[in-house]
Amino acid sequence: MAAWISWNINTKSSFIVYLKNLVAADLLMSLLIPLRGADGLPGSSPALRAFNCQFESVLFYLCMYVSIVLMGVISLDRFFKIVQPGGKLLGQSALFGKVVSAVIWIVLSIQAIPTMVLTNEKPQYNDTSAELCMAMKNDLGKDYHHGVIMFNNVIFLVVLVIIAFCYTCIAKRVIDSYRNSGSKNVEGKRKIKARVFIVLVVFLVCFAPYHITRFPYVKQQVENRINCKWAALKATKSITLLLSATNVCQDPLIYFLLCKAFRKKLCEVKLFKNWFSSTAQVNSEDTCL
Repeated sequence: MAAWISWNINTKSSFIVYLKNLVAADLLMSLLIPLRGADGLPGSSPALRAFNCQFESVLFYLCMYVSIVLMGVISLDRFFKIVQPGGKLLGQSALFGKVVSAVIWIVLSIQAIPTMVLTNEKPQYNDTSAELCMAMKNDLGKDYHHGVIMFNNVIFLVVLVIIAFCYTCIAKRVIDSYRNSGSKNVEGKRKIKARVFIVLVVFLVCFAPYHITRFPYVKQQVENRINCKWAALKATKSITLLLSATNVCQDPLIYFLLCKAFRKKLCEVKLFKNWFSSTAQVNSEDTCL
């Protein structure tokens, strides 16, 4: 549904471009989830496991971090439009959005490709190492994998700070505008605060637990330590990764809250027309914040 709606929205601003790229990353990520699930089933094909180690996992994480970075870029786009109107000089056009989106995909893809290349050892399915995927990496591949995880954790922390700062400033600016105009729209202020809170909660719930767990787990992976701590970290990592994957289901909530065009298209669908007709009236051009 989100993909269909985004496809039918006119691309007239950088914000819409970022939103469409976010939908594309979420869609690709959701298509990879069945492969990831099949890999964990008892009696799964060794060839499938090897394929997932070398290609599927890399693409899955690529899409996840593209989504994370785009959420940060979207928050900056909203910040410069609402809080710092002079920031339009930094680019609000669709062309600028396409360039930024392309750079994000290219840079993160360049980071991901070496992982595929360095996961080139012949898999030993009776290997006693911590994981088949790590056993398929050569020494350089293990070191590179560790470095990528550290880099990705930095990306997450930077984006988290950006999102928290931008949406807090946006909420403050809009609420101040209510006060300066003498408006007593308490309900409007409450909704703005709620929307900012939801954006932050979606990001934190989806990604924070995984990133807290990921670094110590990878350290155990690289050092090939099979013990109770490794087993606990592996189980925790699997659960938190599943939580991260739910981002593809929660992102549409962000599309709905931030994008007027998305809400309008959704309201045109008969199933949602009666439910959301009251949300069609918003004050800004393409955002409710």
